[in-house]
Amino acid sequence: MEYEKLMATAAKEMRPSGIRKFFDIAAEMKDCISLGVGEPDFKTPWAVRDAGITSLEKGKTWYTSNAGLKELREEICRYLSRRFSLEYEQKETLVTVGGSEAIDLCIRAFVNPGDEVIIPEPCYVSYLPITTLTGGVPVPVPLLAENKFKLTAEQLKAAITPKTKLLIMPFPCNPTGAIMRREDLEPIAEVLRGTDIMVLSDEIYAELTYGDMRHVSIAALDGMRERTVLVQGFSKAYAMTGWRLGYACAPEPVIKLMTKIHQSAIMCAPSTSQYAGIVALKTCDADIEKMRTEYDARRRFLVKGLNKMGLTCFEPEGAFYVFPSIQSTGLSSDEFCKRLLYDKKVAVIPGTAFGDSGEGFIRISYSYSIAHLSEAMHRIEQFLTELKA
Repeated sequence: MEYEKLMATAAKEMRPSGIRKFFDIAAEMKDCISLGVGEPDFKTPWAVRDAGITSLEKGKTWYTSNAGLKELREEICRYLSRRFSLEYEQKETLVTVGGSEAIDLCIRAFVNPGDEVIIPEPCYVSYLPITTLTGGVPVPVPLLAENKFKLTAEQLKAAITPKTKLLIMPFPCNPTGAIMRREDLEPIAEVLRGTDIMVLSDEIYAELTYGDMRHVSIAALDGMRERTVLVQGFSKAYAMTGWRLGYACAPEPVIKLMTKIHQSAIMCAPSTSQYAGIVALKTCDADIEKMRTEYDARRRFLVKGLNKMGLTCFEPEGAFYVFPSIQSTGLSSDEFCKRLLYDKKVAVIPGTAFGDSGEGFIRISYSYSIAHLSEAMHRIEQFLTELKA
């Protein structure tokens, strides 16, 4: 069999994840410190684990409805109202296998071959390949460090064409840690009002913002709810990555179409995870706050240390990543990461894994303990000293 001739062109041309490449090398390297994966180092709160165990003990292991347990969808709606002043009904909510599936469903639901998808970069690695698999045309918009990696109305206007179908809003952002406040979102909303452009708002890090002001969803702005697919999930805020539980909220016609695709591809999210998710939403506000406080301490520790070393790092206000510039070293992002990995056994991710505009930067995750981060910073400082020698 000549498999190369049989395989789908779009699938073959997908760029492999730059995150997994470095993670896989680090996993095989003895005494390596990995700061590459965005996975909380906290255990899932006990009340959530207990709910999952109880559901298994009671034999609640059947398929749920395609859209997810009604009780979970209703609890999601109450949570979004309570935490972010967003009003949805359970019929406007779809439970998915992680936020990643919700992203996939949204893009497939709207994008026809030739349609353009505006993707602010640097950003999460999955947006672009999912777009190309549908036959869509990615339109990257490079975000700038001097703008704190925020999308501006001027950049959005310049990217829009008659073929624009979808804008992806990746805030709080992986990898930069950038956020969009209400005053940043309003000019974006003004550009979109009156158009037929939909918004995919990936808000998986919505609970992990720092400072006194809480996250604001673009769906909360006038005229934006009707054109927004809100993607959220349990992985980051509740330390539930392996439970694979997420959701999308959108106007009912959109959710119906996404559910039809979900029905054929997945059937339903895992029932055990759904029962656990109900308890997470009801009881874990204090756990979220505890984890956010710890992440904030780690964030400040890294930003201060990196700037002191000469790796200029703007202060991220969301998620659990820092995105320092390594341009002062004269190395490319990929070369810096490879040399740091093999010379000092520290794994970080080149900025180019998140789009071409990430060149000159690296991503460091602070979803690790201070002790872990301290040793990594010590090795990075040694590496920089040796580079100058």
